[in-house]
Amino acid sequence: MSYNVLLADQPREYVRTLDDKSTRIVKENLRKLEDDPHPRPGSGSGDKEKIHVDGKELYRLHISRTHTAFYSIVEDEQQVRVVELLPIDDAHDRYGF
Repeated sequence: MSYNVLLADQPREYVRTLDDKSTRIVKENLRKLEDDPHPRPGSGSGDKEKIHVDGKELYRLHISRTHTAFYSIVEDEQQVRVVELLPIDDAHDRYGF
C-alpha cells in the first residue's frame, strides 16, 4: 500500500530555503512516508511519533536530527499531508517535544 505525500505551502517554502544536501536529505526522508507513515513501536525507529497538538492528532517525523515534519494521515485517500516543517529546535520550543 502506497501513500501520496503532499506538502502544504509552508513545508514547500521551507524546503526551498535549504541547501542542496539538506534538501536531498529532507526529500528522501519524506519519501519514506509513502511506504510506511505510521509509527512502529519497538521497531527501533524512533523518528516517527503520534502526537496531539491543539486538540488535533498529528504525527511527527524527526529528520536527521536537524528538521522536524508534522503530518496527518488520511487513510481513505491514501495521503500523508505534511502540514509543517521546522528546524528541530524550533519544533521543540514550539511544541515541547
